[in-house]
Amino acid sequence: MRRIRRLGAALAAALLGLSLVTHPAQAAPEDLTGSVDVNGCSGALVRLPTSAPADPALVLTNGHCYENAWPVPDEVLVDRPSHRLFELLGADGQPVAALHAVRALYVTMTGTDMALYRLGTTYRQLEQDHRLRPLTVSARRPEPGREIRVVSGSLKKVYSCAVDRLAYRVLESGYMTKDVLRYTSACKTGPGTSGSPILDAKSGEVVGINNTSNRDGGRCTLDNPCEMNRDGVVTARKTAAYGTQTYWLTTCVAAGNKLDLDRPGCLLPRPGPQATR
Repeated sequence: MRRIRRLGAALAAALLGLSLVTHPAQAAPEDLTGSVDVNGCSGALVRLPTSAPADPALVLTNGHCYENAWPVPDEVLVDRPSHRLFELLGADGQPVAALHAVRALYVTMTGTDMALYRLGTTYRQLEQDHRLRPLTVSARRPEPGREIRVVSGSLKKVYSCAVDRLAYRVLESGYMTKDVLRYTSACKTGPGTSGSPILDAKSGEVVGINNTSNRDGGRCTLDNPCEMNRDGVVTARKTAAYGTQTYWLTTCVAAGNKLDLDRPGCLLPRPGPQATR
């Protein structure tokens, strides 16, 4: 996790950037259509399997890319006002449109590392005005061996590799994420790739968000995440890169792209006493 502090405007983002591709994918390897630049991170223009053309569009990125202070461990922020500006990129990485967020629907760094924004425009409007379609968030849990693409709009680069394994827990500087994707070594992500959508190379659907990598071989410190197995054994792997899963999101979004954390089967962490709605 890495962030850039910008004076006056908010603490935005870790130096790991994010991006996306159109839906359905099947695009050229370096196609950056629809990537969203987020002040040093990136964000994906996304839809859920149940989203409709008239629904307000959504942007997905990391919780540590939130424009205000990072959520503390065990904190979940929901339905916060936002005036954030996202820069939507075209296939060649050039700006296509400026998108304005109206709400930060969900932000946390507990269990996952996710921030979901609602825009002031619909999917239909985006397609009519810019001929862009969102990526679909997969409702299926990815499995080891699956070929993936990590698309960084911030770096204008696409990394191709596979899911190496699902780590039981990943620990980093007081934060813990669960059931985490670890990539094979071909995806050498690092500064500039935070929040990048992880795409199933075959379906083009979003299966995760790039989150962090072990920079120096350190153990459970900032920029040096470690893994913990079910028996509590902790290991650190230098250069290992990780992403948080996104299928949880599909269990908590109802019709109209409305977030419902009380929905039966919702897997996302809920706000605790320290967080207000």
